[in-house]
Amino acid sequence: MTASALSGIRVLELGDFVAAPYCARMLADMGADVIKVERPPDGDSSRRYGPFLDDVPHPERSGLFLYMNTNKRGVTLNVEKPTGRALLHRLLAQMDVLVMGLAPRGLDALGLAPATLHAAYPRLIITSLTPYGLTGPYRDRRANDLTCSAASGATFLTGRPEREPLTQPGFQADHQCGVSGTAATVAALLLREATGQGQIADISETDTMASIYVGSNVTSSVKEGKDRQRTGIRYPGHYPDGLFQVKDGHICLNCPQIVQWVRFLEAMGMPEWTKDPRYRNRKAMAREYPDEVDRVMADMLKDRTKAEMYAIGQERRVPIAMVHTTEDVYRDPHLRARDYFVRLTHAEVGEREYPGAPYKFSRTPWQARRPAPLLGEHNEEVYCGMLGHPRDDLVALRRAGVV
Repeated sequence: MTASALSGIRVLELGDFVAAPYCARMLADMGADVIKVERPPDGDSSRRYGPFLDDVPHPERSGLFLYMNTNKRGVTLNVEKPTGRALLHRLLAQMDVLVMGLAPRGLDALGLAPATLHAAYPRLIITSLTPYGLTGPYRDRRANDLTCSAASGATFLTGRPEREPLTQPGFQADHQCGVSGTAATVAALLLREATGQGQIADISETDTMASIYVGSNVTSSVKEGKDRQRTGIRYPGHYPDGLFQVKDGHICLNCPQIVQWVRFLEAMGMPEWTKDPRYRNRKAMAREYPDEVDRVMADMLKDRTKAEMYAIGQERRVPIAMVHTTEDVYRDPHLRARDYFVRLTHAEVGEREYPGAPYKFSRTPWQARRPAPLLGEHNEEVYCGMLGHPRDDLVALRRAGVV
């Protein structure tokens, strides 16, 4: 097997749903040996979140769980029980990284607060991913992807200006928090090589989203003294810059240079309406009557397809992109040529295709080494093989609800 960037690094994942599992999955994708800890008897909550194979709910057939947990081993462990915490500590003694997705509330009573664990394992890197972080007045508030997006300002900036704000699609806050956690973990590993010391990486889901969606608007907000408003399907700087409907879906059309706008109109045959002075001022078109211009554009585009418009853009050097559906993405020839989708065989769902890694390493290629684990699949391998626990005791531990 080809060596990977994080080969030899051991990671324990103590989290749930998306943020912590996604962070740990990316570390696993880079070659780390990730052991996912799930609470018995039900396991990670994403096991109960679809889509499910054949639309039949099943804890081993959740598409979300199967994607989030490839390349990991999996064990069950109830850390709220003293015996469970003792096993956890035996595991932590052998780990390089703990990816932790538990809320700060209640961790002190269990002796699992990041500061406590850091004192006990000074070389351990503890990556904590929580809704609001480990400090501040909101640290103990319950929250999820929806509420973190709202608290960060991201929801306010999403949607049409005349309508209510919209939430982010696809657990964006959770995913972005996971990405931030991965970057922080790798940076902490690099520093440990130089100092020999681990540290706590405190990742706030709300902070992460605020840095993306609000950070780029801070200067204009301070300068203008007002909130940046939602722009919906278009940007109000110049026309056109937004989404337009065509025969089989939508395209994104953006002409920041006047020459690009002229090329586009020439390709469309310079319709009669383009001679009207009202449609010559691109700033006025964008800011004062964009809906009106959209209507004449709609009539011009209604019989065109996404592929036709994309071809025009390529030929005339005009920024035009096809708005892909999920099915379009799955069948996209470019992604297929880059081997983005990979096949894995899982005991419950059989051989299926999964999205791969969003990067390519020239010396350490990404590998799909194993499918997501069954609930408790590697209990014996980890507890007996790694920790040397007697096999006969696993039955008793299972009956006691520890594993």
